[in-house]
Amino acid sequence: KELRVVLKADVHGSVEALTEAMNRLSSEEVKLRVIHGSVGGITESDVLLAAASNAIVIGFNVRPEIKAANLAAQEGVDVRLYTVIYEAIADLKAAMEGLLEPTYKEQIHGRVEVREMFNISGIGPVAGCYVTDGKIQRGSLIRLVRDQVVVHEGKLGSLRRFKDDVREVTAGYECGLAIEGFQDVKKGDAIEAYERIPVIRRITPSAGGREASRIFAGDKR
Repeated sequence: KELRVVLKADVHGSVEALTEAMNRLSSEEVKLRVIHGSVGGITESDVLLAAASNAIVIGFNVRPEIKAANLAAQEGVDVRLYTVIYEAIADLKAAMEGLLEPTYKEQIHGRVEVREMFNISGIGPVAGCYVTDGKIQRGSLIRLVRDQVVVHEGKLGSLRRFKDDVREVTAGYECGLAIEGFQDVKKGDAIEAYERIPVIRRITPSAGGREASRIFAGDKR
């Protein structure tokens, strides 16, 4: 994936330093590319280029012309204005992280043991279970394990305590349950209830990118 930028700044030194710092934000999964960088205020031409290229406009110590601002609103072009390089880089880094493919971690909420199978009129096969650990909730993602082999992954449908529909059942209690679109449940099966939690991914600027930021800020250390 690629984040494209039209860059406008107050002086050539700003354009060069910002371009270098931005380029060093690129990672294997998300590239940041400055498709145009020049000195001066943000013009209608800059906005049109951004619109045609699906890019954002970055202004550093400059402002858009009135017509350019109106055109950006009309075309839906994102124009971002900064006076501090650290803020610009941090904002772009966040935008790039938003383009990363999400990853997930799994959290097990509960485990149940199937102790009996019943056939209930109007519902069909229902597994009589005992919650051995944690809790199980209606609508949970579930994994059915038989002899240590995963037989099915899906979603919990109905969940009952005696004749009552319930939202959850905790460890130490019995329940009856049915799995959406799956009926091949057998006595002795184990069922895990789990959740897939999205993990926020981060992009770490290279040392060169941090050095460019320091140089731009006047810190020669």
